[in-house]
Amino acid sequence: MNIHTIMQQAQKLQERLQQIQEELGEKTVTASAGGGMVEVVANGKQEILSITIAPEAVDPRDIPMLQDLVVAAVNQALKASRQLLQDEMLKITGGIRIPGITP
Repeated sequence: MNIHTIMQQAQKLQERLQQIQEELGEKTVTASAGGGMVEVVANGKQEILSITIAPEAVDPRDIPMLQDLVVAAVNQALKASRQLLQDEMLKITGGIRIPGITP
């Protein structure tokens, strides 16, 4: 391989990475806690899109429990979002983990 071929391949990889980032912004993952009392939707860019709290989860006497449920659901959604990113990146690298490219 010559340097020109390597540069072309790098450019194609960079274009594909940008395309994947755009696609990940459109993909969503959902996670819940407390048996579904708190539900969080995140996209593939690890952005929280929505949080839904069931009315029965709102007990003014137990705010710490609700806070714990929200934290748990958000963490699960972000974990699922990171896995989505990892899966997409492994697709373009043929399953090979490349430092700086694949998480």
